[in-house]
Order: sequence, then C-alpha cells, then structure tokens
Amino acid sequence: MDESPSAQTHSRIYTAPRTDVSQNQGKFRIHFNFPGRAVPDHDDHGYGPLATVVESFMDPGTLIRMYQHKNEEIISWVPEGVMRHDDRQGNQLVTDSDHLMVMNAGSGFWHSEETLADDPPLRMLQIFVRPHSLNLEPGIQHEPIPDPVAGEWRHLFGPEGTDAPLSVRNDVDFYDCRLAAGATTTLPSRPGWHTYLYVFDGAVEVGDESVGYTESALVTGDDDVAVTATEDATIVAFSINPDAPVTRQGTIGR
Repeated sequence: MDESPSAQTHSRIYTAPRTDVSQNQGKFRIHFNFPGRAVPDHDDHGYGPLATVVESFMDPGTLIRMYQHKNEEIISWVPEGVMRHDDRQGNQLVTDSDHLMVMNAGSGFWHSEETLADDPPLRMLQIFVRPHSLNLEPGIQHEPIPDPVAGEWRHLFGPEGTDAPLSVRNDVDFYDCRLAAGATTTLPSRPGWHTYLYVFDGAVEVGDESVGYTESALVTGDDDVAVTATEDATIVAFSINPDAPVTRQGTIGR
C-alpha cells in the first residue's frame, strides 16, 4: 500500500518549528522556511511546486542592487510597509498592503529592491514557486488586491486561469487571512491537493495542533481542517498539487 503523503485521503497534520536557516546582510535579513521539511523522511526541502517561503526584513534606506532571477516565480506579499521595485523593463513599482507582485522570472529577469530613508521597517514574505517548465517567457504582474475581510480567506494568486488577481505557472493557490482571537475558519483545500500554513503573526490551532508565531503546518488529505486563533493572528496558506511536474533550477527557489 502506498503510504506517501500524496496517497492519503484522511487529513494528517505535520507541524514544524521556525527554522534556523537565515542570512544576515545587515540592513537586509532573510529567514528561510521549507515546507517539505515538515514531513519526516521527505527527500525535498520544498513540497511539490512550492520551493520555499522567505521571511524578509529591510531597514529604511536599504538598496538591493540589480540582480537576476531565472526559472522561478517570485511573489512579494507585503502586509505592512512598502517594497520598491525597479527592473530593466522600465517598471518602477511599489508593493504594499494594497498590492501584490508576481515576478515570473522564466528565462531571466533583472530587478532591484529598495526602501527609502523615510519608509517604515519592512517585514514581508517572498514566496518561491517552481514553474512547470524551464525558460518560460519572463514577465511581471503587479495588481491591486481586494481589501481583507476579517475571518475570511483572500485568494491572491493561483495557477493560470483561476479567479485570483495574479497567477503563477504551476499548481499553487495562495491565500491570506486575519483572525481575531477565538475566531475559527476552515483551511483552504482542493481534492487531492495538500495545504501548507504559515503563521506570520499571532498563534493558531490547526485541528488539534498548536502552531505559533513564524511556525508552520503541512496538512495532507481531503478532510476539512479547522483553524482557530488562540490570539490575534495573520496567517497565509498555500494549496499545493503535490504531484505537479516541477523544475528545480531556480536562482533561489530550487
């Protein structure tokens, strides 16, 4: 019998503490979260097309000079503050709580990131998705996103053709939610897909498992799973097709 996570129908919850994998470049600091490491004996730090979720910090007055990404989809989710983007295609974009950016790097995309001296300190997530094919056409999406509604999941990106405002080139849906202490919601799911949850702020219970600040949970199977905030919480969730074809030649999100 196949006991792999992708073969299960009843939900199982794997929790993971905050990782200790980080880089400190002074005014720019990053902390890596690897969804595949939640599952014992899983041979991939990523999970299907979701390679890694990076918690990024930029102090005011920080410039990350122009550099190139290849063969990965990079999503910038900024719940507070601003991240200023420039690229060789002439785009000068500001990503904040009202906008989401998806860089479909494909065969190669050069960009820089910056905060100005009078900007607030920035804490954001940079999400790396493995595309289904190598050397796709590069491009960028930058769109306004719906206002959040307390206690409801907001669908922000998904595979091409979904109703999300932005898209990535593989089978990953992304949602965020703000839950007041004591409030409960149901984890987003699709039949046959699995869900990775990351607690950006606060703490929650996923089923019977406690998941705290910057901790995560990977949920396999098709049962509905309740998420209850034990304190005011901001959470994100990724619905993932674990059997999607993936490439693993990204600049960062391998």
